[in-house]
Amino acid sequence: MSIYINKNTRVITQGITGKTGQFHTRMCRDYANGRQAFVAGVNPKKAGEDFEGIPIYANVNEAAKATGATVSVIYVPPAGAAAAIWEAVEANLDLAICITEGIPVRDMLEVRNRMKAKVAAGGKETLLLGPNCPGLITPEEIKIGIMPGHIHRKGRIGVVSRSGTLTYEAVAQLTEIGLGQSTAVGIGGDPINGLKHIDVMKAFNNDPDTDAVIMIGEIGGSDEAEAAQWCKGHMKKPIVGFIAGVTAPAGKRMGHAGALISGGADTADAKLANHGSLRFHRDAQPV
Repeated sequence: MSIYINKNTRVITQGITGKTGQFHTRMCRDYANGRQAFVAGVNPKKAGEDFEGIPIYANVNEAAKATGATVSVIYVPPAGAAAAIWEAVEANLDLAICITEGIPVRDMLEVRNRMKAKVAAGGKETLLLGPNCPGLITPEEIKIGIMPGHIHRKGRIGVVSRSGTLTYEAVAQLTEIGLGQSTAVGIGGDPINGLKHIDVMKAFNNDPDTDAVIMIGEIGGSDEAEAAQWCKGHMKKPIVGFIAGVTAPAGKRMGHAGALISGGADTADAKLANHGSLRFHRDAQPV
């Protein structure tokens, strides 16, 4: 069992003919069940061609109908990435994973509002992971994104993080001590994104093959605090929390576009206070 993706997932790469799309599609295809998982690419100018045997279609809708794919991963450059997300939503995919960094905030605001309006009108909801994220992986089954596959190991610990590199650090340490991961999810650090900590924590809470969760956050925004409050009343599994940025000065942007302290509840200390209020089970303790 896993959350969001597994060995049976079929994936479309949007932006498959670009340098980044080619490289990471190749790396994902060569990991575990990737050759069966990555079934299509999209580039309207190269429809009918293929990338190393993966057929290329003019749009996501055509690719999904031809292959049965339900997930897309997006490597489209920033100027066109929001439109690529909307194309996946219009095709009624289950999940769109946007790796692209640097998408204009206004573009993301517009596409997020359109996604909400579609659901409000009774349309199918397409989950969005990212943008500016490393993707997600169910070890030894499938990886979709840019994370190094070799540090992962199948296990029963869920990982969710805003930071890609901190995700890798947590995963590597779990693997080193003989514990593996059920699924590792990088939600991305942009101020306007899709899945939040709370969404992923709910999914892990409902997953019978996840026994505990590592939740990694950072300065900026209130997502971690909201997740902590939900976990306080609902989470049935042990949690270890880590918040980066304790020494970051107020008003300074720290790498991620969303990692900007305004001086209130979005500081590391405020988030640690929220995490400290959780009722942890068994031997789990907040970091």
